[in-house]
Parts: sequence; structure tokens; C-alpha cells
Amino acid sequence: MRDDYDFSKGRRGAVIPSPGKTRITIMLDDDVIAHFRAQAEAQGAGYQTLINALLRKALSGATKAKPEDKPLTVATLRRVLREELQAP
Repeated sequence: MRDDYDFSKGRRGAVIPSPGKTRITIMLDDDVIAHFRAQAEAQGAGYQTLINALLRKALSGATKAKPEDKPLTVATLRRVLREELQAP
């Protein structure tokens, strides 16, 4: 060990993680992992990259508003009720 250590550039506290990707642990079925590993080997990419791409695609499809997903407003509900009550 050295007698002197230079802590002049040291920082206190926990290391701040860089933004972008986060390491997690997730339990997946063996057949799911095997499927993605086989696809990754065929495409020359990493299986985690393929899983991330699939999740990103699912998110982008889920966040797009569809015309039938419009929220029901009070005005629309009243109009529909009036039309239905006036119908013979």
C-alpha cells in the first residue's frame, strides 16, 4: 500500500448511472429465450437487442390513439341518449 493517496478528484455519494439503458433481471420462459437466441443468431444481433426492439414496437403501437379509442364525453353521451329516446 502507498503512504499517500490523492483524493482531490474524488466524489462523495453513490455513482450516478448514465441515462439510456438500465440493467434489470427478468424471468422469461426457456422456450422464449431459445426463440430469441435463434433469431438473434440468424440475424447476427444480440437476443437482448431483439427483445428490446420487440418491446419498443409494442409500446409504439400501444400509444397510438385509434379513432374508436376516443374518450366518451358528456356531450356525446347526451346526444346519443337523446337520439335513442326519440327513436320509435
